[in-house]
Amino acid sequence: MTIKKLFILITFLIFQSFALNATDFSKVSTLEPILTQKGPEKHWCPICGMDIKMFYKTSHASKLHNDTPRQYCSMRCLVVDMQEYGIDTNNIQVIDAKSEKLIDANTAFYVVGSKIQGTMTKLSKLGFKNEADAKEFVKKNKGKIVSFEEALSQAKKSLKFDIEMLSKKKEKKIYPMGKKIYAKACKQDIDLNSYIEINELKASIKKDKLCKPLKEKHLQALSLYLWEVKRFGDLKQIEDGITVSKDEKCPICGMFVYKYPRWATQIFYGDKHYSFDGVKDMMKYYFDNQEGITKMLVLDYYSQKAIDAAKAYYVLGSDIYGPMGNELIAFESEREAKTFYMDHRATEVISFDEITQNKVYKLDE
Repeated sequence: MTIKKLFILITFLIFQSFALNATDFSKVSTLEPILTQKGPEKHWCPICGMDIKMFYKTSHASKLHNDTPRQYCSMRCLVVDMQEYGIDTNNIQVIDAKSEKLIDANTAFYVVGSKIQGTMTKLSKLGFKNEADAKEFVKKNKGKIVSFEEALSQAKKSLKFDIEMLSKKKEKKIYPMGKKIYAKACKQDIDLNSYIEINELKASIKKDKLCKPLKEKHLQALSLYLWEVKRFGDLKQIEDGITVSKDEKCPICGMFVYKYPRWATQIFYGDKHYSFDGVKDMMKYYFDNQEGITKMLVLDYYSQKAIDAAKAYYVLGSDIYGPMGNELIAFESEREAKTFYMDHRATEVISFDEITQNKVYKLDE
């Protein structure tokens, strides 16, 4: 071998060594992933629908105020959920990128801004239980070691940019792909408003065979199109519905009401109004704020048209759940309310005047 060829070979091997060090890290779980959510939807992030196993080493877990477990593909999706729910920052866990086990996020060492591509954000954030492991990762992949508090702060600051960046990508590539898949491979009568989160929709598509078998990439594109485009487009075609802006939060639970269009209700005080994510929370507010009410609107469960809350019939104790669990489900027709009562193993059908505080709060038990 000539000196020139030897030099080329050594240079190539050195280059390959650097390349491997920069790319040998994968966010995919190498062990059996720890999934904290319940049911068939546990495999996907409830915020964006991403496969948690594929983005396991950036995943985080939390619990809502009612102890419902939530697991996210990234800190970015955790931050989105924190905007809506009062998530206790002392009750957040992250996957240790070294051991692949859940650890307390508050004691973790985060590597921010490494060569590894971020999940749902430009700036990557990976947690480690031991500082030595974080330092070793930085040697290979660069980045900066920070606390959970600092990593969370950076995620909050970049959220608006991240959303805008992802929105452009979805509008240009993902939504068109999902629309084509829906037209060619799926049943056309999927009731999108029967799901509370996108991961429930994904689970149903697979479990109930609503579409032909799809690869995860195509299932994700389809789900995003259905959840973020078609679901709201279908509702716009309904006349006399309830209109809710994206910044309206339920004054009882703090959830963004627009995300749950099937369950929206409103109380009006002249020109002012409050929106709620279900009849249950609306009634909790009503009992303490009855003076000055000029109008109350609920949605008929079947037609999705806005109806006078005082003239509606309500089904309690059914097997259909709303965003906040057990609900009072409204119907314009008493006959339809009784049919629903029979079909969904409910406990009773009542009029508006028969709704009491005890009945409402008992739904939370």
